[in-house]
Amino acid sequence: MCKLLSKIKTCTKIREKETRNNVYFYYLCNLNEKTLFIIFGCISFGLGIIGIFLPILPTTPFLLLSAALFAKSSDHLYNWLMNHKVFGNYIRDFRENKAIPLKGKIASISMLWLLILYSIFFIVNERWYLQALLAAIAIGVTIHILSFKTKREQGTKIKDSNY
Repeated sequence: MCKLLSKIKTCTKIREKETRNNVYFYYLCNLNEKTLFIIFGCISFGLGIIGIFLPILPTTPFLLLSAALFAKSSDHLYNWLMNHKVFGNYIRDFRENKAIPLKGKIASISMLWLLILYSIFFIVNERWYLQALLAAIAIGVTIHILSFKTKREQGTKIKDSNY
C-alpha cells in the first residue's frame, strides 16, 4: 500500500500544477497507512451505528471491520471499542462464538419486517417489482440472521438455531 501511495504522490505532484482539483487528492495521498485505517475505521463504525436503525444496512460486519482496522492502526481506539459498554460485548461475542444474542435477533428481525412492510405498503405501493425486491431482501436477511447461533444468557450454552 505504501508503494501505491508513493506512486500516487509523484503523479499528483505533477498534476497539482495543472488543475486546482488535484490539490485535495494530493493531501489525501500524504496521509500514512495508520491514518487511513483510522479514517476508514471511523467510517465503518459510523455505518455500523446507522445499521442499527436501518434494517438493510448490516451492523455486525461494519463493527467487525472497525475493530480490525483499529487493531492495525490505534491501540487506543481498539481498546475503546472493545471495552465499550454496548458494542464491546457484541463484537467479542460474535468474534469468539459466531453467535447473536436472542434479544438482538428478535429486535433486528422485528425492525426489519416492520420497516420493510411499511415500505412495501405505503412507500412503493404502486410498483410491484420494488415490492418483490424488498420482500426478497427481507427474506434473505431474515434467513441470514437466523443462520447464526443464538447466544443465550450467561451461564447457558450456545444453541444452534437450526432446528
